[in-house]
Amino acid sequence: DSCTTSLESISLPVFWCLCSLLCVSQIKMSQVKQVGLLAAGCQPWNKDVCAASEDRFAYCATLAIYVYQLDHRYNEFKLRAIMSEHKKTITAISWCPHNPEVFASASADNLLIIWNVAEQKIVARLDNTKGIPASLSWCWNAGDGVAFVSHRGPLYLWAISGLDAGVTIHKEAHSFLSDICLFRWHPVKKGKVVFGHTDGSLSIFQPDSQVGVLRIWNVSRSTPLDNFKLKKTGFHALHVLNSPPAKKCNSISPTKSHYTSSTSEAVPPPTLSQNQAFSLPPGHAVCCFMDGGVGLYDMGAKKWDFLRDLGHVETIFDCKFKPDDPNLLATASFDGTIKVWDINTLTAVYTSPGNEGVVYSLSWAPGDLNCIAGATSRNGAFIWDVKKGKMITRFNEHGNHGIFCIAWSHKDSKRIATCSGDGFCIIRTIDGRVLHKYKHPAAVFGCDWSQNNKDMIATGCEDKNVRVYYLATSSDQPLKVFTGHLAKVFHVRWSPLREGILCSGSDDGTVRIWDYTQDACINVLSGHTAPVRGLMWNTEVPYLLTSGSWDYTIKVWDTRDGTCLDTCYDHGADVYGLTCHPSRPFTMASCSRDSTVRLWSLTPLIAPLLVNVLADHSWDDIIGNTDRAMVPGATPLLCGKVSRDIKQELDKLSSEVRVKKLRWFSECFSPPGGSHNLWDLVSVINGQDDSLLPQSYGKGIMHMKHLVRFKTSEAQELTIVKMSKFGGGIGAPSKEERLRDAAEIHLRLGQIQRYCELMVELGEWDKALSVAPGVSIKYWKKLMQRRADQLMQEENHDVIPYCIATGDVRKLVNFFTARGQLNEALLVAQGACEGNIHVPQTACNLCCSRLLQCVCKELAEWYFQDGRAVLAACCHLAVDNTELAMASLIRGNELELAVCVGLVLGESANQATHYVLELLARKYMTTPTWDLAADLLQMIPDNEVLLAKLCAFYPGSSSEIDQIHEKCGLPSLEECQALAESAVSEGDIFNAVKYYLMSPEPEAALLVGIAHVKEQLSDSDWTVDSVHPILDLLGYIRTDRLILAKFTEARSELLILSGYIGALLAIRRQYSSIVPALYEYTSQLMKRREVSVPLQIEQLSVELEAWMACTHSRGPDEAPYTPPSEAQKAEHAHLLDRLQEEPLRGLEGPDYVTGSNLPSHSDVQVSCFTGLRIQGPVFFLEDGKSAISLNDALMWAKVNPFSPLGTGVRLNPF
Repeated sequence: DSCTTSLESISLPVFWCLCSLLCVSQIKMSQVKQVGLLAAGCQPWNKDVCAASEDRFAYCATLAIYVYQLDHRYNEFKLRAIMSEHKKTITAISWCPHNPEVFASASADNLLIIWNVAEQKIVARLDNTKGIPASLSWCWNAGDGVAFVSHRGPLYLWAISGLDAGVTIHKEAHSFLSDICLFRWHPVKKGKVVFGHTDGSLSIFQPDSQVGVLRIWNVSRSTPLDNFKLKKTGFHALHVLNSPPAKKCNSISPTKSHYTSSTSEAVPPPTLSQNQAFSLPPGHAVCCFMDGGVGLYDMGAKKWDFLRDLGHVETIFDCKFKPDDPNLLATASFDGTIKVWDINTLTAVYTSPGNEGVVYSLSWAPGDLNCIAGATSRNGAFIWDVKKGKMITRFNEHGNHGIFCIAWSHKDSKRIATCSGDGFCIIRTIDGRVLHKYKHPAAVFGCDWSQNNKDMIATGCEDKNVRVYYLATSSDQPLKVFTGHLAKVFHVRWSPLREGILCSGSDDGTVRIWDYTQDACINVLSGHTAPVRGLMWNTEVPYLLTSGSWDYTIKVWDTRDGTCLDTCYDHGADVYGLTCHPSRPFTMASCSRDSTVRLWSLTPLIAPLLVNVLADHSWDDIIGNTDRAMVPGATPLLCGKVSRDIKQELDKLSSEVRVKKLRWFSECFSPPGGSHNLWDLVSVINGQDDSLLPQSYGKGIMHMKHLVRFKTSEAQELTIVKMSKFGGGIGAPSKEERLRDAAEIHLRLGQIQRYCELMVELGEWDKALSVAPGVSIKYWKKLMQRRADQLMQEENHDVIPYCIATGDVRKLVNFFTARGQLNEALLVAQGACEGNIHVPQTACNLCCSRLLQCVCKELAEWYFQDGRAVLAACCHLAVDNTELAMASLIRGNELELAVCVGLVLGESANQATHYVLELLARKYMTTPTWDLAADLLQMIPDNEVLLAKLCAFYPGSSSEIDQIHEKCGLPSLEECQALAESAVSEGDIFNAVKYYLMSPEPEAALLVGIAHVKEQLSDSDWTVDSVHPILDLLGYIRTDRLILAKFTEARSELLILSGYIGALLAIRRQYSSIVPALYEYTSQLMKRREVSVPLQIEQLSVELEAWMACTHSRGPDEAPYTPPSEAQKAEHAHLLDRLQEEPLRGLEGPDYVTGSNLPSHSDVQVSCFTGLRIQGPVFFLEDGKSAISLNDALMWAKVNPFSPLGTGVRLNPF
């Protein structure tokens, strides 16, 4: 009902000043977008750390609980929530058996929390548990009681609510002989409880036997029921589900080979030996491993339903991209390891051997050396050769003092610097020869090599000072000492683009910018409320600086004037490391004490730059020098190496310059996740020679014409590769596993013979023979004969059926004769004479392209629902469907990318490209970028009406308005007035409205337009397309005029009509989530405002009910489905008649932007449409408080331009 309250609060005349509205719309423009999340692994410190309920399971990292839920449509588990209220290590979790929405967790600061999982909020908390709970479990006898225990008891019972609320002690369960690590209630026998002890013993307590007698058991049995060896690393925790997650058989998608096996649920054979007949417990176990891996194992089918290898299980202190590969990110953690991740797939590809204690810092070797230097808390520093998987050097000059920072010089690859708690910054060569030891008065926390001078290094010290040293002299004194911070200085960073400029972050919560040449602090950035740790300059835009802090936030700063451009609240704890790769300067990675790595796109902060590229502006609008870029208020310019390299390459080209320019800049601006893949497919469709495709093409989504060829060669590679001595990284597959993978690829490509040969090599003859007839009966016979020969040599009786089936009578007769079994030989010979041994016929299968199209569509939808619109577009391009590819990009709000791709694809994508240009222009219809909006609209052929809308909405003085009219080739204000009047006299309503909007009296358009729409609606056979064009035009009336008090009635009518037609357009576009909100909004406005419109509130609810009944659009908590009545069917049919067809194909279905499925850690917002927690990006309305999801905001703005708060302000979420 929050929609209602917001409307009540504004039923008074609204006098808002225009400038504040424009400020609001600008705030919305620059949003750092979260585009990726590397979840933490499961912690190895405590036992009771995984739990499951119905179709969800949870595990905990050190400081956060991760909840995964089964997506029934695709039969896979997805991360749904991260709950991080605990400030100390979480020690135990438990799911309520009676209520799947309720969950309990305990932590090392004696805290117990009860959560509502769906809303991610705390229901109750117990602040003193009298000891750290080692295990907790919901009580068998009460819906709202939790039991917990620590050390040797006693068992405490906490009743959360009711008359007996409070904590009581279990009368008998206390004073155990050894520490308890786990306990469980019996699921059926009330009050029966078992305790597991650290020494391996079990205590079972039964209330109905001799009271108070505890029996101690060591449970043993001579043979286990079944053994599963699941993983090389040790088991850590296990939780068996009481009922397996319900699976809908029909929803297993044919495209999801990487989690679900192709077999259906395993069916037991009819006869079973005693041992097998014991059915395993319900069949699913949540497994946690010592290396942080987490999985859900189906014990019946013997397969993983979900498996996530190797997460970090503790604070991640540092992260860095590999210098020669923007797809590889290394992370250093408190858990003693460095891991290297592929950020496209978000999986670990390498992990450092052994445990190094705490790893504080890492630094890649320059170029392609494939080595990482690491710094530890007690074990000195080391160099790890990533490919060979071993440590090749160790440095111990700091003794057992912690090394807080290590930096490999990228200008001189022989030098490595470290700084330590012993007060020294040491510079050495990679073979360990010490070059300099710079002594500081206290611990040194950070150091950074200058990017412009190979002999200059800066340090940050506990004495609050920043020092700069020059290595080319023999002196061990600093060249400069900068003072100003009020607490210790941690990291320091030199600017990559401005010589002599460096920044430092401090425990005083500020970042200071220093100018080495002026000996001065030139700016102080204040805003963090806790010590600053992560620091990162942008490598292309000289004034952009990002900082991460112990206040859990990341801030992006404009260092020209010290303003904070954006703050990200998504980490659940201190932010330590920030990094980006020079070739992808607007993709940032961050790491934190919450054990996650997150990926962010900074592109929205400099979005106008990409539009300058699209609109083919001169280079001066795109690339500049740092002096121009640093002028306060100047629009962003690129000043780094990547943009210069792109320009140099383009200058060499004689053809396809525009195409390459769009592609290269779009790849530089786009976050990981498919933009390279997308451009490869675009070039294939445009007829590029296959030999020019990059090596990585075969690993992504390929065009269908290449699929069989590439996959065959991949399978051959897998077959040929002999394992190298060190294997290929983490859990490198054995030769057998590689051959099996190769065989699976061949099988899916229909290359059955290759599959059979590989199966034979693996000794799996039965599998080979069972599918061999698919090649030919001749081949099958040959294979049968080979098997028979092998079995004969082994003198194995199993040879008989092979010879019979292939009709190889002679071989079998010889076999029996040689063994003296003459009766058998006689029987076989007789059977053959009577013609009983013969060959079956084979059938042939036809493959059709329609099936292929369907499978690609299904796969695209899976990517889209996973928040990966770019990869969804790739799936459509793979089968030449440019229309749906463009639609995926539009629905994912990848507008700039969609325009680039559309322009390169040309004619086949024209209609969609024009629509995207229109949406992009709406995005830029705001104060500094009106000209950009006009440039975008001028790229559309029939653009007169679109330009008229822009001019109508433009809020300037008369002379400024005339100037923009002139730029757009439209008549002046006065001429528009005259043209409007003549259009009225001719009865041309559309043009009358259009010209009035651009005249000195735009409000005249309201009266003419609304009267016309009301007249249309009074007619019984009106359609949406007959009224929408006029309403759409009216939506562009200048906000300052629309909100004047004297137009209250006209404004109300415009908002009501736009809301109603918006609801119908939302039905046509299948925007199910906002249809009820639009109807509710329209009804509320009609109830509260004095208006006369030809709509009835009762009729609106009849329409909405009919739509809900006929499309099964019920909310999750509503009544069970009842079929629609005849009246509802008729009403719905009538509604569809009014709607007609969506003119743009493929745009039906909800919008879903990148990152929509990434749970926020700490920034939980509730939607004022649904009252539920918003998953993914949030959009704040103009009051700064009301929030809706960005997806809902985009869909709303596409069908109704006005804000859901009913103020008359236009929504701009693009």
